[in-house]
Amino acid sequence: MASILTESNPTQSRKSILISATYDGKLRKAVLKFYDIEKEQIYNWYDNKGHKPYCLVRSENLSDDVKRELLDRKDITTIQKIKKMDLRRDKQVTLEKIIATDPLAIGGSNENSESIRNKIKPAWEANIKYYENYLYDMGLIPGSFYYVNDSEIVPIKYDLPVNAEKIREKTFEKSESDRKKRIIEWAQLLSQPLPPIKRVALDIEVVAPERDRLPDPDQGKYQVIAVSLVGSDGLKEVYLLKRENVQLGSKTTDSEVKMHLIDDERELMTRLFDKICEYPCVITFNGDDFDLKYLYNRAKNHLGFSKEEIPISLPWGVSKPAGIKHGIHIDLYKTFMNRALQIYVFGNKYVEHSLNGVSTGLLGESKVKVDGFLGDLPLHELGRYCYQDALLTYKLTSLDNDLLMKLFLVIARISKMPIDDVSRIAVSGWIRSMMYFEHRKMNALIPRKEELEKTGSSSSTASIKGKKYKGGMVVEPKTGIHFNVAVLDFSSLYPSIIKVWNLSYETVNCIHDDDKRNMIKGTDYWLCTKRDGISSLVIGSLRDIRVDYYKQLARLPGSESEKNLYNVVSQALKVILNASYGVMGAELFPLYCLPVADATAAIGRNVIVETIEQAKNIGIEVVYGDTDSLFMKAPKQHQINEITRWASDNLGVELDLEKVYRYVAFSSRKKNYLGVKSDGSVDIKGLTGKKSHVPPFIKDAFYDAVSTLSKVKTPDDFEEAREEIKKDIRKRLKHLKNGDVPLDQLAFRVMMSKSIERYDKRKPQHVRAAILLRERTRKEIGAGNIITYIKIIGGDGVMPLELAKKREIDKKKYEEMMQSTFDQLLDSLGYSFDEILGATKLEDLFWGN
Repeated sequence: MASILTESNPTQSRKSILISATYDGKLRKAVLKFYDIEKEQIYNWYDNKGHKPYCLVRSENLSDDVKRELLDRKDITTIQKIKKMDLRRDKQVTLEKIIATDPLAIGGSNENSESIRNKIKPAWEANIKYYENYLYDMGLIPGSFYYVNDSEIVPIKYDLPVNAEKIREKTFEKSESDRKKRIIEWAQLLSQPLPPIKRVALDIEVVAPERDRLPDPDQGKYQVIAVSLVGSDGLKEVYLLKRENVQLGSKTTDSEVKMHLIDDERELMTRLFDKICEYPCVITFNGDDFDLKYLYNRAKNHLGFSKEEIPISLPWGVSKPAGIKHGIHIDLYKTFMNRALQIYVFGNKYVEHSLNGVSTGLLGESKVKVDGFLGDLPLHELGRYCYQDALLTYKLTSLDNDLLMKLFLVIARISKMPIDDVSRIAVSGWIRSMMYFEHRKMNALIPRKEELEKTGSSSSTASIKGKKYKGGMVVEPKTGIHFNVAVLDFSSLYPSIIKVWNLSYETVNCIHDDDKRNMIKGTDYWLCTKRDGISSLVIGSLRDIRVDYYKQLARLPGSESEKNLYNVVSQALKVILNASYGVMGAELFPLYCLPVADATAAIGRNVIVETIEQAKNIGIEVVYGDTDSLFMKAPKQHQINEITRWASDNLGVELDLEKVYRYVAFSSRKKNYLGVKSDGSVDIKGLTGKKSHVPPFIKDAFYDAVSTLSKVKTPDDFEEAREEIKKDIRKRLKHLKNGDVPLDQLAFRVMMSKSIERYDKRKPQHVRAAILLRERTRKEIGAGNIITYIKIIGGDGVMPLELAKKREIDKKKYEEMMQSTFDQLLDSLGYSFDEILGATKLEDLFWGN
């Protein structure tokens, strides 16, 4: 077996990217993972500064007796007095720094541990992962370039292109000294090159115990029958396990794909482990919860491998990600579950988060369809199926000139977070890490969540159940069809507000009495005038670097690599900036501060109201508004220029022309509309027909109707479109009534997220169907099963597809679902479902003679 790379602290300086960080429990040291650009491998750098885990407590909470008790512990080394700036109190404070030998001594993994976090309350900065603390204290930035040798890590500075320097100087003219300093730092950091990272995509197939049953990765009981690898260096290999009574079949894959037929599963696994050790980065789709976990447990528990022979690491804990000892592992399933990336980077081009759903939406390619049981497929056909999954996984990282891999690097630089963490953690985690780094850089105490929760309650009343404050403003739509609608977007509205109005947890309702006259219109909050808030500085400088710097650079001539860099950085900044306000009002966010979120939203509503009023003054009709966008009916170019200048000069916010619709159809419901652009592409907002849970029978009807509407160019076209939609719906309902619709077209498909027994109270429809399937077929049903079911008359109202009969179909339920789906769409066109059908009641059409 190939040896796993263990080189550490190289003697000669290497030009490398800091790509990840972790903690070595045996050596009790922080470990940095650097990617050597020339050698295309990752090596470990072990701390040589004697850094130790620690937390902070106030002196009044640490009596002499408690101090002695702590110092008697073997896992506590020293207690030191230190000074930190308490931003909320606006003064320097003295704290006790408790230094330990092990991170578990600071923040044990359970409430019953003897950790400082549990014994002394409150303890500050005890919830931060140790390797993150190490990065913050050392000022090290993941994703950045360094020269590294055995004794030191030296940052590499890059000069900006000439065009970039000119734009930067213009940006400085608008900025105060503190923000100017940060803009310089961001520009230098984010202008570093984005080199390719050598990687391999991995997919495995396992003999499942039965159809649609995902084998338990914690057990690894069943044979691994196929493994496919697709590498950035051109590697295309599939390892297939020979089995009795399974035919070879004919090879149907690309001739470049090497199919290796292997007699023994242990040999297959050995060759796989040897191969992945050649790649510093392993990519999977759901590898944390299946592929890597299964391979580890199969190799260790059933094939006689020792832990040392397996290049996979499985940290203790249910939710811990699987790792690669010699490098990093990126699980794309977690990445594409990230809503911020889904919306702001990939434009909602995918709805379902499966490999097939994401690949279909982004690549226009899908998984190989197979008939029958995977375990029964001829070997070459199985290989083709497995290879396609690895190929799709790889292509998702190479799409648009390695966009995703480059985004990981840029977001790591902004968030100060390891790349493998960036790929798994939600945007709130990125912002948390970024803000913690900035606190540490300023020697400021990172506040505890409980402190910030005491800063005040909401001064507004929430309009949405479950919310604690009133959010963004939604302007009532003017129902009907409007042609030539321009959508003007407030560029980074909330970040702009945070910057211009100096919003931060220490500046909203600050401690200075004379600032209490500086009230925010429509709220009970006042703002600090004595200093800049940390959120205002950090988020404001990010906003400036994106709007005033990178958006300008993108318009200038430059090399392809420069253009690509600007595009990637701009997208990364957009993702973080668009989330920067939302996290302030999210209770799970460690820096959650309700007054900041409420104040930001209140100012946003004021901005919208004032802009609409100004639009009216210059003759523009606003037909709809949603949080940070205004839909304006047939505005002239000079009017757009005028309203844009006014917003910048009077409100400190930028308005951009986002898109122009050929027409927009608004329903009476907020956040429900259909917009058709000049090229015929359609935006669908809030309409249920596009959601993944809708059966194919209804979803196909919906999208056919949308396709028809996309061809409408004039008001006269609508009558023809309505007739076409009416005929199609009638035809489909007739098929339903006559029992001509195949059962699979009426099926719902839902994956079991946990075992049946864990649904102890409310049992959703797919669980009721799973219970029936288990009772009648004696199949083992559990987490990972895909339950496909039909709605039926009587009983539990559902029936597994395998057991369903056409005569049992609850046609009325499907009729009602179709009506509810189309009512939303047609309401936006000013029609009701019944009108479209030309019937007084739907029942008259459906059940009449």
